[in-house]
Amino acid sequence: MLPRGQGDAMKTIAIISQKGGAGKTTLSVHLATAAALAGHNAAIIDLDPQGTAASWGDRRQAETPEVVSGQAARLSVLIEAAQANGADFLILDTAPNADQTALRAAQTADVVLIPCRAATFDLEAIQATLTLGQLAQKPSFVVLNAIPPRSGIGREASEGLTSQGAKVAPVMLSQRAAFTHGVIDGRTAQEFEPDGKAAEEIGDLYAWLCGIVGMPTCGRVRKAA
Repeated sequence: MLPRGQGDAMKTIAIISQKGGAGKTTLSVHLATAAALAGHNAAIIDLDPQGTAASWGDRRQAETPEVVSGQAARLSVLIEAAQANGADFLILDTAPNADQTALRAAQTADVVLIPCRAATFDLEAIQATLTLGQLAQKPSFVVLNAIPPRSGIGREASEGLTSQGAKVAPVMLSQRAAFTHGVIDGRTAQEFEPDGKAAEEIGDLYAWLCGIVGMPTCGRVRKAA
């Protein structure tokens, strides 16, 4: 990573969910890669003991985004190190069922994203995660994930969550093969199928997120001489 310039401010996004299989790591690696491809110094801190994001980073041939494994107890040190090394877009990928870790991540973030599938059990289980976002007193948004294409399920889930007082991101991620196949060798959907629908959805979600945190969509990573 490159030294930080005057006036730069790192944006930190915590991705939390108290339910396994919600798509936290998928969301983490895709958003971080979107930022890296746009010219930002992007990084991921993998706080999940399973190390799924870190394993993806090990398989990845591109140098960015950088993925670091860490423990919740060292989170503040890891964030400071990322900032000192020039990161301007940082994702915190948390473990499921780790209330204190998730809360600490949410408290240190600029915004919290909560991935959620539009299935009954997932929607019923999301309240605990929404409560964590409220306790952290940070803007929190549900990102509906793995929505069947060409169905009204996503819209119905969004309306139901909104009626409960939750904020829902305007971009949903559909259930597409590119999200699964792209990560096998350390890539993402936007690299596996750049002109595909999955890449388009990630691009739209990334652009929306940049607006939420007040960060330009394009970064200023300098090319090596």
